[in-house]
Amino acid sequence: MKVVIVGGVAGGASAAARIRRLDETAEILVFERSGFVSYANCGLPYYIGGVIQEQEELTLQTPESFWKRFRIDVRVRHEVTAIDPTAKTVTVHALETGKVSTETYDKLVLSPGAKPIVPGVVQGELERVFTLRTVEDTLRIHDFVQKHKPKTAVLAGGGFIGLEMAENLTELGVQVTIVQRSRQLLAPFDPDMASFVHGQMRSHGVSLHMGATVIGLQPDGESVLTLLEEGEPLRADMVLLALGVTPDTKLAKNAGLDLGVGGSIAVNDRMETSAPDIYAVGDAVEVRQFVTGQKTLISLAGPANKQGRIAADNICGGDSRFRGSQASSVLKLFDMTAASTGINEKTAQAEGLDYDKVVLFPPAHASYYPGATPLYIKALYEKGTLRLLGAQIVGREGVDKRIDVLATAIRAGMTATQLKELDLAYAPPYASAKDPVNFIGYLIENLAQGKVRQFHWHDVAALPRDGSVTLLDVRTNAEVSSGRLEGSLHIPVDELRERLGELDPAKPVYVNCQSGLRSYLACRILTQRGFTCAHLSGGYGFYQAVTQEQQRLGSIYPCGIEKA
Repeated sequence: MKVVIVGGVAGGASAAARIRRLDETAEILVFERSGFVSYANCGLPYYIGGVIQEQEELTLQTPESFWKRFRIDVRVRHEVTAIDPTAKTVTVHALETGKVSTETYDKLVLSPGAKPIVPGVVQGELERVFTLRTVEDTLRIHDFVQKHKPKTAVLAGGGFIGLEMAENLTELGVQVTIVQRSRQLLAPFDPDMASFVHGQMRSHGVSLHMGATVIGLQPDGESVLTLLEEGEPLRADMVLLALGVTPDTKLAKNAGLDLGVGGSIAVNDRMETSAPDIYAVGDAVEVRQFVTGQKTLISLAGPANKQGRIAADNICGGDSRFRGSQASSVLKLFDMTAASTGINEKTAQAEGLDYDKVVLFPPAHASYYPGATPLYIKALYEKGTLRLLGAQIVGREGVDKRIDVLATAIRAGMTATQLKELDLAYAPPYASAKDPVNFIGYLIENLAQGKVRQFHWHDVAALPRDGSVTLLDVRTNAEVSSGRLEGSLHIPVDELRERLGELDPAKPVYVNCQSGLRSYLACRILTQRGFTCAHLSGGYGFYQAVTQEQQRLGSIYPCGIEKA
């Protein structure tokens, strides 16, 4: 059996190695148009920033190591330019010599990946304008930074690559400005959780130019002008285009293969394309979103590696299936970590799901052990079924642990309330006896059983201020002195039982505290005494942080904060 693989990196390289482990007699030939067949794509920004110091550490395998270990023939700087599914051949262009040849195959694996989105406003090659997708891109940026010592940089795009590069350039002393068309960074996050990311970036000196569209790039001496649809141009020593990626499917399209969402290669769960004996894996293929079941694009290394292995299994006579991706991700932002899994509110709304959410701020480890910092957690679930839909976490420690537990729970089909039953490892330096993941289950159980009702930060502005309801603040005097909800009555929770006479039992009560815990306790007191009560999810602290950021960005949500 002769297997030809187009493209290396995650999917193609994984498929090649797996095929060899399953079939010692197969002839395996890999064509990679770049100069590197298997490299740590996600580590590229950290080489530019000097965290990874040796270029060789980015290269996971070389053509020589592939041959020595696996007897796989890897040919870099070779581009496959055409596929003939009927004749079962590929046309190959050797980029260094210009030679064009034809190779036959019994099985073909396409792993062309994705290419950076470069807007039409970029005309030709600009010396100080970069994209970051390959090792060659990385070396070009690294050499530029080392040689020219830029003092300013504009990063167009606020996704993973943009934020990782912002951190690494900032650590090198570069003043970074991120230009983002939407009014938030990190599209997998909801705007309220992205507020904490915005604050983190600003606190480290990164300027955010949100709601801005790049309409042109213009060289200007030793600088580049980034022209915006509105506002003055931004002058910088360098520009990085990190506007996202699009599937690189020209080869598949020209071969007549069926295409899917966003121009991607359509595949089934065995990673088979519409043509016999042709498989496709990685960033170029459409996948099933595990939570919604809808076809989508997910450009992440984890799914690509799994798909490469699945394709290899099936090529070698197995029956492996790709069951979908939750798009689980984690990102380092200076001394903070941001992570997500499953779907966000935007997707839940688009799918017409009847969902709710909880927001909580438990400490990452036991509060009495020194150094405890909060985890900002948001979890989505489906009403009725209590199916977990997704989660987002921002914090300084323990973020990756909790997001992985939640990703596992979603994959296992656990309900949100079953989270309270998880027996998770505990020691004071690492967690609490009731882990933050357990608390998600407790909160949702209370809601599902009707022990408490809640309202959210975006509901506050619409609450009546005409006296028909009571807004109750149960924080301490010191907390209230820093600001409170407009029109709210202040009774500390510890005094509430003795001061119930100040409340009208005929009026619904909307309670807030700083984080949501004391307001829950207040609601339990009031509910058992005949009041209709709801508490503010996430508390005043979350409300204040989110609404102030929304106001800064010109959101439609008014602040409604009464200054002390």
